[in-house]
Order: sequence, then C-alpha cells, then structure tokens
Amino acid sequence: MAGAAAGLNEVFIDARADGRRLADVQGGRLAEELRRQIRRGIALAVLVHQTAAARAGLNATDAQCLSLLALDGPQTPGRLARRMGVTTGGAITAVIDRLERAGYVERTRDPRDRRRVLVRPRPDALARFSACWEPVDRVVGDRLAGLSDEQLEFLTSWVREMNAAVPDAVGEPGSPPPERPR
Repeated sequence: MAGAAAGLNEVFIDARADGRRLADVQGGRLAEELRRQIRRGIALAVLVHQTAAARAGLNATDAQCLSLLALDGPQTPGRLARRMGVTTGGAITAVIDRLERAGYVERTRDPRDRRRVLVRPRPDALARFSACWEPVDRVVGDRLAGLSDEQLEFLTSWVREMNAAVPDAVGEPGSPPPERPR
C-alpha cells in the first residue's frame, strides 16, 4: 500500500510542479487517464452492487433502494423514486413492497407531516445488508490506510463534488443525452 500512496503523492506533486492543476489539463494525458479510470470504476461499481445484492438475496434495484436508505436515512417513496430513476407510481411501490416483505424496511408516518409516508430501513436488516459489502469495504479501507490526512481530505472533497454533479449529467431515465458543446 505504501507504493500506491507514494504514487498518489507523486501525482499530486507532479501535477503542481509546473503550476498546473489536474483540472487544467483537460485535454492532456492525465485527465484522459482519470476519465478512463472513473468509467472503469463505474463499471466495477455496478458489478460490486450486483454481487452485494445477490449476497443479500435482493435484485439490484431493491439493493439500490436499500443502499440509499442506508446512506441517507428515511425518505419518502417519491424522493427514492427520483434518486433511483424509477417511476413514482408502481415501480417504487413494488420495490418498497419487496423490501418490506423481506424485512429490510418499514413504512412509517412522517412525524413532521402525518400525511406523508417515510420508508425507514430496519437497523437489524441494515446490519445484514452491510455485511454483504464487507469484502469491498475491507479493500477500500486497506487502500485508504496509507494515505495522509491531506490526501484523504482532497479525495473526499473531490468524490463528494463528483457525486453532487453526476446526477445532473445523467438526467432523467429515458431522456436524450445532453448536447455536447461544439
């Protein structure tokens, strides 16, 4: 791991040695390699997600819903549907019904607005679901262990910003891709 951390540190240093930032070399070799690695990571994320879902006895869509609940807490069915890219009518209802029957979630009234329903993950079920992610969590933890606080802060900030930007780039399911600037 020390080699990977050193390599990451060298990238940070090399990218700044001539006064450029990685973001300033968009057409360059490093930016292109980074884009390729991000796309590779997305492809691997789909595989990891499908594997975790299978280990939990869920399909990928139901596992996606449970992941969002595990990460962000109780949500309305409508918000879950928008974040997952499924319809707010039948599709999200079917997902929640399956997760409820499997004991992963429960529907409750929103304490701030009793007219609204919240989908809540069940803590005991989340523990079982989290165990399905343990092999990946271990690998990620091993890779992060060799990084400095500064590197971890940079990566956390960058990934957080990417996670905030990507939904806008993806758009609504079934919508045409955004036009590329000419």
